[in-house]
Amino acid sequence: MSDDETGTEQRWLLLIHQLPTKPAYFRVKIWRRLQGIGAVAVKSTVYALPANAETQEDFEWLLKEIIDGGGEAMVCEARLIDGLSDAQVRALFDAARDSDYADIAKDARDLSAGLDAEASAEKRADARTQLGRMRKRLAELVSIDFFGATGRLAVEGLLAELEARVTEEKVMSKHPPKGADPIAELKGRTWVTRRDVYVDRIACSWLIRRFIDPDAVIRFVAGKGYVPKPGELRFDMFEGEITHEGDRCSFEVLLTRAGIADPALQAIAEIVHDIDLKDSKFGREETTGISSLIAGVAMANAGDEERIAQGAAVFDNLYQYFRSKRG
Repeated sequence: MSDDETGTEQRWLLLIHQLPTKPAYFRVKIWRRLQGIGAVAVKSTVYALPANAETQEDFEWLLKEIIDGGGEAMVCEARLIDGLSDAQVRALFDAARDSDYADIAKDARDLSAGLDAEASAEKRADARTQLGRMRKRLAELVSIDFFGATGRLAVEGLLAELEARVTEEKVMSKHPPKGADPIAELKGRTWVTRRDVYVDRIACSWLIRRFIDPDAVIRFVAGKGYVPKPGELRFDMFEGEITHEGDRCSFEVLLTRAGIADPALQAIAEIVHDIDLKDSKFGREETTGISSLIAGVAMANAGDEERIAQGAAVFDNLYQYFRSKRG
């Protein structure tokens, strides 16, 4: 849903400032403060935050700091009319946080690659220390992740998997016991995911309605602060029942949870993984083209149901391609 559909209007706080040319360290200091509060540049000297009491206080303290340092600044509340849209500004915030999350994910993967079954107690202790720093950094990013950027899910999955390794704890499987029908367990549920769906959520929605439950109801909610209702299954959401696990995207997890062993769907899962996690793990030749198609679907359709409908056609054709290729 867009802001218009929910009956809400996005308001922004803008910090418009001019800094003295000297000392140079003051400009770096202000830039770091802007990064720390999660502000993004919409113009070279204009930074934005979503309007609320906390972000207003952040900008007011920064304004005072700029003026005390010999600069000029003002804070105003704004509604975007033309030029940049609310969705484009939200995308700037998501891109900034996704970049930050990607840095943590890289560190987590590097740390994981250095651990093996014979790792010494000292090495595990050092890994726990590094993991603690990553958790602290992640918590700092979450506090300024105003619109629920996708990258957080991958980081949470990687850190959870890493924690299990360094503490030598066995993680209980979330999969149904043997003998149960995994798909039956998933039918008749209300599925919930974040608004502004993109490749992983589009693919999951297609998989749900194509192979699990054709009559499935899918709801789209805010990325932060949603409290699930009885009978709902959250997918590709933080703390969701079906979401990123380790370095697997939500589509991969859902495919496993549903117990579907289909080489064509596995091929699609590899493509979705590489587009969503941007780690080129599988490197399929079809990935670049599908990424462009999904980007086009998202650009041409603001509504989530429209994106899913258009994306379903892409994945239907891709599925038939892999089925015939296998034959």
